[in-house]
Amino acid sequence: MAEKEILDNAKTLRTQQTEAEQRLWFHLWAHRFMKLKFKRQKPIGCYIVDFVSVERKLIIEIDGGQHSEQVEYDQRRDFWLRSQGYTVLRFWNNDVMQQLDGVLEQIRLTVIALSPQPLSR
Repeated sequence: MAEKEILDNAKTLRTQQTEAEQRLWFHLWAHRFMKLKFKRQKPIGCYIVDFVSVERKLIIEIDGGQHSEQVEYDQRRDFWLRSQGYTVLRFWNNDVMQQLDGVLEQIRLTVIALSPQPLSR
């Protein structure tokens, strides 16, 4: 896929977010979550990720039912993203809609784990 096509696709995805993506974005947007900057529908290589904190190299994917039919594709995609130094978290739409506090807590714990540790003296 050409770079312009990927960028156009990302813009389209930003205007057509799922309800679960909108719900999570409300909490990630404008440094609301742990004062981190997240971007949505961001191209990385030839992929478009749902949400990314570039600072923490953390990608958050919100999956609908179609992902149960494309497991191998998602595995290849996640492998490549991890090879670029990213941590990838995946949540089902239902998790975001029904257990948002648990999703946010898992993201928070991952951010803490990815945070640079202070040097010991």
